[in-house]
Amino acid sequence: MNTTHEMSGTQGAPGINLERADLVTGGKTYAQVTRDICTPLESYPTKSWYIAFAIALTVLACGLTAWGISLWYGLGMWGLHNTNAWGADIINFVFWIGIGHAGTLISAVLYLFRQNWRTGINRAAEAMTIFAVICALMYPLGHTGRPWLAIYWLLPYPNNMGPLWVNFRSPLLWDVFAVSTYFTISSVFWFIGLIPDIATVRDRAVHPVRRKIYSILSFGWKGAGRHWHNYEKAYGLLAGLSAPLVLSVHTIVSFAFAVSNLPGWHTTIFPPYFGIGAIFSGFAMVVTLMLITREVFKL
Repeated sequence: MNTTHEMSGTQGAPGINLERADLVTGGKTYAQVTRDICTPLESYPTKSWYIAFAIALTVLACGLTAWGISLWYGLGMWGLHNTNAWGADIINFVFWIGIGHAGTLISAVLYLFRQNWRTGINRAAEAMTIFAVICALMYPLGHTGRPWLAIYWLLPYPNNMGPLWVNFRSPLLWDVFAVSTYFTISSVFWFIGLIPDIATVRDRAVHPVRRKIYSILSFGWKGAGRHWHNYEKAYGLLAGLSAPLVLSVHTIVSFAFAVSNLPGWHTTIFPPYFGIGAIFSGFAMVVTLMLITREVFKL
């Protein structure tokens, strides 16, 4: 991993060494690197992990309590009225969709350009994408007021209640198709990339139940040449499909504002404005989460 080029003669000043820094310091072997990576999975959580988990549970409990109160008293608690149709919903929806873009950007785009430095953060970024999209989808569902009736009233099916059909001219429906496609592709892309890693954990597993679960999730991966060939083809195809979604999804999300007739919102600058903002906020969230993860898991 350490390459030295000695420049002399016409190629540069004599005696100058261009040396690339080691990607892994400490003189570790592949076995030691594998053990260090698998240690958090094979050991009991640390005290810092329990503290972080308790904080996360507390925030989750507060959110579920607030959602339950709003369902009980109505969406007027959110400040929703005729001239303010979304209120805090649309703010959080756009925020989480923007956060979710970093995973696809870091993993797919950098993979297509063969940037090896992505391997240190791509797993965390991909997982963040999935959970961010799940958080984003909670807000339109809560905005319906009675989410338990959403399937009955929102899904098109043969009925006797008149023209019960979705409005294909609405940007909200465009969001449904864009975000659901993005979530599906991102989930498959994340899982396909994990298969070799899951197989490594499977081979190290001691408990029979853990070994069985990892065996199912690894799809019989043995690391053969044919397996790697199929893996790279599938991974590259999904990366190619994911790359356009980085721009298309948040562009369509911005249409919820841009196609309205409200002064100041009805503008064509919103798609690039939303896309660039999503890239910055997504990268910032990845850095924040990685700093917390390194501290909690003692990496």
